[in-house]
Amino acid sequence: MDRVEFADLVGEYQARLRQFLRTKVANQADIEDLLQDVLIKTYNKLDTLEDTERLGSWLFQVAHRTVIDFYRKRAREQAGELPEDLVNPSADDAAIEQELALCIEPMMAALPTEQAALLRSIDLHGQSQKQLAEQTGVSYSTLKSRVQTARGALRQVFEQCCYFSVDRDGKVIDYTAKAKDCKNC
Repeated sequence: MDRVEFADLVGEYQARLRQFLRTKVANQADIEDLLQDVLIKTYNKLDTLEDTERLGSWLFQVAHRTVIDFYRKRAREQAGELPEDLVNPSADDAAIEQELALCIEPMMAALPTEQAALLRSIDLHGQSQKQLAEQTGVSYSTLKSRVQTARGALRQVFEQCCYFSVDRDGKVIDYTAKAKDCKNC
């Protein structure tokens, strides 16, 4: 990636990265230092990114690891401990999932009725796809295809309202609302 493309990348993600760092670190000077570290690491390692479509999540992983390194260094210097949400990210992940769960119903309301009902049955009520296929008289492969289509549509609704950062497994590790007046949540 040349300097012009990297400058575009910085312009596109810098504000979101700064906001992410603000949720992890209180001191503004530290936030700016960490942002610079993230951008330097990004510039130096950008050629290792295999899937450019996952650039955003990769950047937020770099930022998350940079914050962890920051607290580890500080802990060594002050003989303190890391904040709980960095030591045990699953606690933070659970909080994010709970917050996002509150948005699911309004987001599902934005889907066509058939897709929303399908996702409610499978993802919210835990009904198996095979059982639902038998109940509705639809072939299992057709139902699986419809579920994937509905999940894709729901994802689009979410992405219209929020920016997401995900880990390498695709699990949401953080999110930021794009606008306070999102009509779906």
